[in-house]
Order: sequence, then C-alpha cells, then structure tokens
Amino acid sequence: MIDGPAATSIREAIESGRTALGIEFGSTRIKAVLIGPDNQPVATGSHDWENQFVNRVWTYSVDAVWAGLQDCYASLAADVRERYGVPLATVGALGVSAMMHGYMAFDAAGDLLVPFRTWRNTITGEAAAELSELFGHNIPQRWSIAHLYQAILNGEEHVAAITHLNTLAGYVHWQLTGQKVLGVGDASGMFPIDIATGGYNAAMVTQFDDQVAAKGFDWTLAGILPDVLPAGAAAGTLTEAGALLLDPSGTLQAGVQLCPPEGDAGTGMVATNSVARRTGNVSAGTSIFAMVVLEHDLAARHSELDLVTTPAGDLVAMVHCNNGASELNAWVGLFGEFATRLGAGGDTNAVFETLFRAALEGEADCGGLLSYNYLSGEHITGLHEGRPLFTRTPDSQFSLANFMRTHLYASLSTLRIGMNVLLKDEAVELDSMFAHGGLFKTKGVAQRFLAAALDTPVSVGDIAGEGGAWGIALLAAYLRDKAEGQDLAAYLGERVFAGAALESVDPDPADVAGFTTYVERFSNGLPIEQAAVAHS
Repeated sequence: MIDGPAATSIREAIESGRTALGIEFGSTRIKAVLIGPDNQPVATGSHDWENQFVNRVWTYSVDAVWAGLQDCYASLAADVRERYGVPLATVGALGVSAMMHGYMAFDAAGDLLVPFRTWRNTITGEAAAELSELFGHNIPQRWSIAHLYQAILNGEEHVAAITHLNTLAGYVHWQLTGQKVLGVGDASGMFPIDIATGGYNAAMVTQFDDQVAAKGFDWTLAGILPDVLPAGAAAGTLTEAGALLLDPSGTLQAGVQLCPPEGDAGTGMVATNSVARRTGNVSAGTSIFAMVVLEHDLAARHSELDLVTTPAGDLVAMVHCNNGASELNAWVGLFGEFATRLGAGGDTNAVFETLFRAALEGEADCGGLLSYNYLSGEHITGLHEGRPLFTRTPDSQFSLANFMRTHLYASLSTLRIGMNVLLKDEAVELDSMFAHGGLFKTKGVAQRFLAAALDTPVSVGDIAGEGGAWGIALLAAYLRDKAEGQDLAAYLGERVFAGAALESVDPDPADVAGFTTYVERFSNGLPIEQAAVAHS
C-alpha cells in the first residue's frame, strides 16, 4: 500500500467519490482508468481479449463483452485496494467507450439478433456505395447504416425483428443505465450528423425510410437509432442491475451518473487535447486512423474521408485504415520467440525496443523491400479481404534495419494515401498533430516516421495519459465538473492540459523523400496483392 500525504489525499477522494472512471473496449484490450480530482490516473485495470473470425465475419461474443468488462473492473478494484487499502464502493462519474461503428441489432426482448459485426468487416461494399450516392455523402463500409442496409439487400430475416440498433459502447451503457443514448461522436459513425442541430441528418433519415419503404418493416430509422447527446450532457445513472453487471461482488453502489457513451476515436481526441479546430491526432493500434477537426465542410465527397464529429459535435475528417500494427506485432512476436529459443530471454518490451531502434538505421526508402500489413480488408485501397505479404527483389537490401523500417512504413502507408486527399486535394491546414497508441511507445521511432509520412510535425508526450480509457474518464469528469458555459475544448485546455509536456519531431527531408518512394512502391504493388486475394 502506498503511504504519504499524496496517497492519503487520493484515498480520501476514492472514499468520498471525488473520482471519475473511464472504461474503454479496445480491439485487443478492455481498459479501466480511475482519475482523481486533478484528472490524473490513480488506478488502472485491464483485460485482454481478441476478435474472432466466425463465418467470415469479425466479431466478439456477448459473453466475452461481459466477462471481459467484469474482469477489467475487478482488476481495477484490486489495484485500488492494493495501492490505497480501500474498497472501490463508488465513483463520482462514469463513462463507457468502445470501438466505433459496426452493427448490433436487438429485438423487442433486448436480445442480439445476429453476432456483433465489428468495424473490421468489409462486407458492406454494395450498401455503402448505394447509400453514398443516395445521400450525396460518403458512407463507409464500417458504419452501422451500411451494415443495416446490406442486411436488407441480403434479405436477412432478422431485419424485420429489429427494435433497436447501437454500437458496442451504446450497448454496454444501455445495460448499465437502461438509457438508449449515444454520444454524438460515436453516433456519427452510425449515421450522418447534422452539425447545425447536433442530431441525425433528418433529410437523410427520410431518404433512407423512403428507400426501404417497399419492404414493409414495422420500424422507422429514427425509431431504432439511439438518441444523440453532446459531451457534458447527463446520460443516466448506474442502476442496481447495472452495478452488479459491472461488479458482481456487490461492492459498487448504484446511482453513479454517466456521461454519454463515446467511440474510441472521440476519446482519443480528448486524450490528446485535439478537439479544437485545426488540431488533429493519429491513433495507432490494431487499426490506425487520423482525426482532423475542420474549420468548414469539405469541397467534395471523398471515399477516403469519413465525416464524423468530436464528442462536442464539431465536424471532423477521419481517415480510417483497418490495418495498423497487428502485422508488425506478429513479426516482433516471431523475433521474440527466436530470442527465447536462443536463451536470450523473451521480454516483450525489450524485443520491441531493440527492433524499433534497429529501424532507425534502415535506408530512407527501406532498401527496396515491401510489405503489406493487411490482415483484414482495406477500403481505402479496395481490398475486400486481408492477405499479409512481405516481398523483395533480388537486388533489394535485405537487412534487419530495412526489414523493420519496412513494416513500420507499411503500418503508416494506407494512412498516408488517405491523408494526401485531405491535406493536398482539400488543402486542409493543421496547427498541430498529436500521435498516441502502442506504436509510439518506443520514443522517437514511429513518431519520426509518421512525421515523414504526413510531412508535418508530430507531437507525442504525457498528454495521452492512459489513452482512450483516460479520455472517456475525462468526459465523465467534464460532465461533473464543467463550469457554466464552459465548452469541452476550454475545459481540457484549462483543467487538464495546461503545462503538459510535449515532444515534437519535424519531418526530416530525407525521410520524407524515402517514405514517398516507399508509398509509390506500395501503391504500385496493390494490383498484385488484389490478384493474390482473388485467386486464393
């Protein structure tokens, strides 16, 4: 147990409920972060999980959702008891976040009609294309409305029984509070948002209902979507049943107020103080995506750019790539296994550090090597299913440094293709770009390569705290602590990030030129990769 005045102060805050709790369902880990009155983490908990590819659909089971949540919360409660010697009986505010998009459809009994279809699926191409034309608005394959319309086009029987649609965050929040609501940022990954009203685009809702009217469904779109709330709005309280779902031991008390549930993209913006206009952030994990807060609407519709919102409802251009660091992590795991067999130890952090540092010694264009990190389909490059591929020519420079640099470049290449549209075609200007996620844990490596990929300065630092789980905890604290009329950007700037330490890296001209050469090689090779998928 931690002793001293600081620990005593935290202990008193925990016992009196002057804390906020954030829980985020990431792609590979569920994480909980408890923050104190100063908005800094005081305890954490986690649970590792992984999606399953079942009947050619990427999914997580409902049982895995609740078992993972309970184990994560138990881990947090144990951390609180170990550090401060007190039970976690209450918190001042609570928030739930999760992977955006996807498809969770429920019947009148509240049962899931078909297995959860996650953001990772690229099975809605026909629907996304038709809706994009119908609305005159880009509808990505990941969005809930694309999944719903594809199910209609497929003639899936379950559609007639739908009474409610939601995201993973919205589903968990519903079970904890009884409220079918969603934060505007997460809702913007279900259906287009009207920035002026802060709700779903009413004209497009009508267009959709008219489009499917001949099917004779008993529901309307507005009737099955969750209500939309901005950051800072009250979104219900923890019920007795919800408290037991979260903490089966019965220690956690009901009555805790909850903020609107949000998506991981929005919580990443909060955790990097990137909710103001002309700011942006890149989050890199299983997927990789960039979020840029816009000053105005885009001049044209682009399939590479999703229009979503911040948790406060401001317009955001999102470049989302399904494939981030998973293939890179697989290779690092292979080298770690090799090190263990040599008797050199298998410390994962040491393996990552060693291999990432080696990449700094690689040639700027990776010496002619080429890698595709596509474990799943990738809409930006038109690939429907994933086929990871590493290749080289006889005269390429095959070294460990070039090999590792190649896989780091590969994790950023599809993002670069999408960001070219935003920064060059649309001439969007950025004042700051922050990076966070596991890819950036090794100091100065992926950050340097991302600066080269975007040809813009990139900052990292302690502002990302504990990532998205911290971000949703901050949104919970904002609900409880905001001053009258204080918007989210002001709250974060004044209460959370004032004086935060940042380390910025400017793009190196040689790296920029080398990355450009690599991306050209990457893009030119895509028809070969697509052919490999088609014939496999």
